Amino acid sequence: MQLIYEKSVPARRAVRMPSSDVPAAAMLPRELLRSEPADLPELSELDVVRHFTQLSRRNIGVDTTFYPLGSCTMKYNAKSLEDGARISAPFHPMIALLPGGESCAQGSLAMLHHMGELLAEITGMDEVTCQPLAGAHGEMTGIMLIAAYHRAKGNKKKYVIVPDSSHGTNPASAAMVGYEIVTIPTAPYGDMDLDAFRAALNDEVAAVMMTCPNTLGLFNPHIKEICDLAHSVDAMVYYDGANLNAILGQVRPGDVGFDVVHVNLHKTFGTPHGAGGPGSGPVGVKKALVPFLPMPRVIKRNDASFGVETGNPQSIGRTANFFGNFGVMAKAYAYILMLGREGLIDASEKAVLNANYVMARLKDLYEVPYDQTCMHECVFSAARQMQHDVHAIDIAKFLIDKGYHPPTVYFPLIVKEAIMIEPTETESKETLDEFIAVMREAAETAETDPAALKLAPLTTPVSRLDETKAAREQNVCFT
Repeated sequence: MQLIYEKSVPARRAVRMPSSDVPAAAMLPRELLRSEPADLPELSELDVVRHFTQLSRRNIGVDTTFYPLGSCTMKYNAKSLEDGARISAPFHPMIALLPGGESCAQGSLAMLHHMGELLAEITGMDEVTCQPLAGAHGEMTGIMLIAAYHRAKGNKKKYVIVPDSSHGTNPASAAMVGYEIVTIPTAPYGDMDLDAFRAALNDEVAAVMMTCPNTLGLFNPHIKEICDLAHSVDAMVYYDGANLNAILGQVRPGDVGFDVVHVNLHKTFGTPHGAGGPGSGPVGVKKALVPFLPMPRVIKRNDASFGVETGNPQSIGRTANFFGNFGVMAKAYAYILMLGREGLIDASEKAVLNANYVMARLKDLYEVPYDQTCMHECVFSAARQMQHDVHAIDIAKFLIDKGYHPPTVYFPLIVKEAIMIEPTETESKETLDEFIAVMREAAETAETDPAALKLAPLTTPVSRLDETKAAREQNVCFT
């Protein structure tokens, strides 16, 4: 397919704008002005529409096919949620910071305040900030809050404990705030080794970062004990909310001892995910951390009006422009109100049911490293297929030819040849059965014709790449 620049024809236009009737103003120094027009492609509207439509058809998205990307919750997002963002568009919440602006932004401020209340209730926290712009940003904010808490108390803390199954952003966020990382191995039962955790815990531990259920899709039965042990040395316990959709309405992180939680609105609450955004990662905290929350904060006054608090010397300061990704929050707000309490619980139950159904239907052909009831995602290993020199990546490429986006492979890192599948709650049994049939076909082909898997994909514009070289020597062109 040609680049759009290669399709350009001199003087071809989609729309001809009338000549400006506004006198030209010298806004820039002459040396910064172009001496000739920018070299932009020149095409008709039809050419442009067809070009980008054809490009979109080469992509795999959740609107066109099943997207079982584990640990990312690539579920279908109801188009009605976009109405929430459109309704919220006329009044930007930052108008509230202008003189006399609060009266013009009461609706926006009310939504932000109520969103915080809803998320606090869902997670069992006391207060929520909606500023963070993504999950990793929420992690960073949470660890900054924990660091501020320890500084205020004069605690001498230097370590953050993470399981070896954690998302990579957990140790990265803690390290960026200045902590040293202590990694605890996974026990044979699939959760952080409790004995190793006890041995690592001491008065210099600032926090423990946990994903529950973890990246193996397993809920840690010792989580309350872990939180109590951490609190015994005045360490905070951080909840990575990436997998919150597995326990939504069933368990509140705050009720089992977590002090901080970030929530991925683009995973749990039906807003778009992928291509670098848009994301949103609100952070909830227990009372001990409330004084350190980012500013500005939306407050509700005694007269039921809403305002903005800006002055707090203990605050960690602003962590994002404005009040966060407002449009994404509007979509998540609409999702929560649309489903209600019972709907959110139902979504969680169906996510868990679907994952266990996939696991039960495939475990005879793919190895299950931790064979027990899973939560919202299940993790297989292609260890059996390795006997025929077929790797997880070969199975992933085979799925592309069958019209499916591949599941996550090679994560979590503690599972050799990992294949992580998250079917989400929005997929029907019929869709899952079709996907399961293709996964079974892949396993059977690995035994009967392994070379065929090595050639996949054959239906795409580009087939097998040297992925290591592609990562190290990126050649990016704009179409």
